[in-house]
Amino acid sequence: MSASSEVTAAQKAYQSVKARILSGELPPSEMITEGEVAQQLGISRTPVREALLRLEVEGHLRLYPKRGALVVPIAPAQIHEIFDARLLVESHAAHVACAAPEASHARLLEILSVVINQQSQAIDDGELQRYAELDAQFHHHLIGAGGNTLLTEFATSIRERQQRLVAASVDRDADRARVYLEGHRALYERLRDRDPVGYSDTLAEHLKTAKETLL
Repeated sequence: MSASSEVTAAQKAYQSVKARILSGELPPSEMITEGEVAQQLGISRTPVREALLRLEVEGHLRLYPKRGALVVPIAPAQIHEIFDARLLVESHAAHVACAAPEASHARLLEILSVVINQQSQAIDDGELQRYAELDAQFHHHLIGAGGNTLLTEFATSIRERQQRLVAASVDRDADRARVYLEGHRALYERLRDRDPVGYSDTLAEHLKTAKETLL
């Protein structure tokens, strides 16, 4: 196998395993092996090993020689930190977005409206893993509208852990997903009304509801 194909295979393995972790298909404390992943993807173990090492660096896996890789649970203390960080970053972004020119404000509202409709459809279709992905997208779009590259990069670093938490929270629980969706609709209304203080208050309640299901 050439060096370029090794890189492609390693990226394929990385994306596949990571997607399964973020969606909750590979739940916390699940053990996987290089051989299993290699067989599923039809590639050799070497690129799989590289992918698992990369995911260990990112904090999603913990490798055990000759045993496999453990999906690392998100500790309660880290859950608090994730939600606190999101409240700070997203509240700042909401202040910026609510003060944006009309064209930019309308464009953001249009994007968020589409995501909300997609979330509703995902729940109706029983695709709760897809719902979790869209949940992350909703908040990512708002944070991006804040226009602060450093804060957006920081938010991206915690978005994946947030997606894991949402996936675990709504797993096989469409009613809970609908509660979160109503929270998004309320956040949308605060943005529509250019009410950043109301957005922050609504977000705090939204995150509190989500956190209570996980602790």
